[in-house]
Amino acid sequence: MKDLLKLIRPKQWIKNTFVLLPVFFGGRLTDMPSLLAAIITMVAFCFAASSIYCFNDLIDVEDDRRHPVKSQRPVASGAISVRQAYGLMALMFVLSMLTLLLLTDNRLRVMAVIGFYWLMNLAYCAELKKHAIIDVCIVAFGFVLRILAGGQATGTVLSQWIVLMTFLLTLFLSFAKRRDDVLRMQETGEAPRRNTSRYNLTFINQAITITASVTLVCYIMYTVSPEVKANFHTNHLYLTSVFVLVGLLRYIQIAVVDKKSGDPTKVILRDRLTQLIVLAWGLSFLVIIYL
Repeated sequence: MKDLLKLIRPKQWIKNTFVLLPVFFGGRLTDMPSLLAAIITMVAFCFAASSIYCFNDLIDVEDDRRHPVKSQRPVASGAISVRQAYGLMALMFVLSMLTLLLLTDNRLRVMAVIGFYWLMNLAYCAELKKHAIIDVCIVAFGFVLRILAGGQATGTVLSQWIVLMTFLLTLFLSFAKRRDDVLRMQETGEAPRRNTSRYNLTFINQAITITASVTLVCYIMYTVSPEVKANFHTNHLYLTSVFVLVGLLRYIQIAVVDKKSGDPTKVILRDRLTQLIVLAWGLSFLVIIYL
């Protein structure tokens, strides 16, 4: 059971909370049908993502066996057979689709979004992740699909700024993660990924700076946009930009100074300051739009 859990990576499910963003930014957290639909969709995305994790470990099994850390993954270590991994991959995807049967509205549209996410990531694992820049764009677009699924499930019209911010923020995090790979390549002389040689610190640092800057600008534009002011009946959302700025700076500090940006999920789960910043942003946003 322990090896099965390692294969489907439940710790990574935190990424699928992006599905809840349309409900949060749409001011519909108190609307129980919308919240329930978003949670069902999030669970379905968790299963679909786990299916992809299984496929990724199957595709990378030979490379993982030569890696000092990844060699301990269930398939690479032999704890789970290739046949069992394929079976679990199929089961996770079937569970994802079955979970969506609980939706009452736009069920087929949500299925289409998650189905496209699944196929796109199969292509990513098999080939697209080998190509620099394309790899991080695919990862970022996967998060856009998460919020699109959440919007379809709840009938929430997504702001263009939310879509842009989601893509840019996750692109920023992906570049920060690639920075960790570049550092490891410099230390060991061996590229952790096949495309790592197409990155270097100068490029990565500039990419991180650009994406962080544009993300902040997009967030500020979102908070001061007329439609958002009219929707939330407030002119004070711009105040939450302070927490976004501090959060971005903190993550850059972790990546550049501490050199620990290899796994964004672990950073969020372990770094207390990051957690406090996210909590402060969320509470301030809630106070402004709900009270």
